[in-house]
Amino acid sequence: MSTYKPVTHVIFDMDGLLLDTVGLYIVCHNRALAPYGQSVTWEQLMSEMGHTGLEVAQTFCAFFKLPISPEEYKEKVASYYFDVFPTVALMKGAEKLVFHLHKHNIPIAIASGGAQDSFELKTTNHKELMSKFSHVVLASTDPEVKNGKPAPDVFLVCANRFPDTPKPEQCLVFEDAPNGVAAGVAAGMQVVMVPDPRMKEDMTKGATQVLKSLEDFKPELYGLPPYDA
Repeated sequence: MSTYKPVTHVIFDMDGLLLDTVGLYIVCHNRALAPYGQSVTWEQLMSEMGHTGLEVAQTFCAFFKLPISPEEYKEKVASYYFDVFPTVALMKGAEKLVFHLHKHNIPIAIASGGAQDSFELKTTNHKELMSKFSHVVLASTDPEVKNGKPAPDVFLVCANRFPDTPKPEQCLVFEDAPNGVAAGVAAGMQVVMVPDPRMKEDMTKGATQVLKSLEDFKPELYGLPPYDA
């Protein structure tokens, strides 16, 4: 018997889950930090994933003791997005899963910590995939989202925007970062985590299920239509 509860709606994180953006974020932050003789590690960035852009800027300005405001730092980082984000690739299994759920009329949406301008750049070459989602909620620029992940706000707002407003327990979340998992759990949703292989096992705690890739997901475990044989 499956220990997982059936769901009717699916909510995806985007960065590091659908799109392979984490390495690109490191590039942008390190370009912004280079004039101050600083650089960010993968671990540092991963601990910030899901926070709003301003929250990340506040943390890094304090940690690196930068002589600029968080708002200025955020603008510096964003200025490098134009070069790097349109090159982003899809994560393994993302297209297959999204197209499968859409084909079977499962309502799907995106709940991301990102902002509208960077979203447009990242999805430049992935318009067909994005067209399958009912809606997209971006924590950094959505007025209804008061706090970034690990607060549950972005997932609760996202669930509320489905036309039939499902209860949290009817929603399944896909995440790659600890903050996102914590946010999904706090929202009262089951969370499938697909962590970066570099992530320590203790950082995957709290997830309903942990997978190596989206390709390993079995929809029928959550009462969703199985893949065609």
